[in-house]
Amino acid sequence: MVSIVVPALNEEAALGATLDALAKLRGEKEIIVADGGSKDRTIEIARRCGVEVRHSERGRGIQMHTGACAARGDILWFVHADTIPPPHALEELTQALADERVSGGNFGLLFDGDSPGARQATFIYPLLRHVNLCYGDSTVFCRRQTYEQVGGFQQLALFEDLDLLRRLRRAGRFVHLTTKIVTSSRRFEKRQFWAMCAHWSTLQILYWCGADPNWLARHYQHVRRST
Repeated sequence: MVSIVVPALNEEAALGATLDALAKLRGEKEIIVADGGSKDRTIEIARRCGVEVRHSERGRGIQMHTGACAARGDILWFVHADTIPPPHALEELTQALADERVSGGNFGLLFDGDSPGARQATFIYPLLRHVNLCYGDSTVFCRRQTYEQVGGFQQLALFEDLDLLRRLRRAGRFVHLTTKIVTSSRRFEKRQFWAMCAHWSTLQILYWCGADPNWLARHYQHVRRST
């Protein structure tokens, strides 16, 4: 069984569509929403969709770890609350993990909408694979056993995805599936795409140079919104 963990914080605008898409996935699954203290209708929507809700401290890393600890599946799949996978996604990831040499993987990514930022991000994201880069919005999956072996998500305020991915790669081969999921481009709305990329790249360089992710988070503007 695949346990799908969805971290959420004030996601009433996006969560319903994501949970509907997850419910339509072919294969044995459970869906867990790990809520970080939402003040809107996020929890109501999750319960209306019939999925399990787990309450957590705020922070994507700790929320996903909370969901993973509650999961019953042999495989863990971490899906952001504004992301829509295709119906055959579970078949794709379970097939990838049938190879024991594979420690984990992610999907290709399309950003919705017709904004310049969405188009540019959709073009750039596949190129990142050539430098072995990917992020949590591409939905990371791995075996539960491997997740526990490498220590799972840490309580980091930023770059919790890169931290886990680095350890998964040490544990085996990390695969990039060609199948694409669709995620929201809301982070690019009313923002200069290249300025945003430059800022994000600077933070990431500092991270790779050893800067504390919790300190870097003070200089990161969270752009995901509930509306």
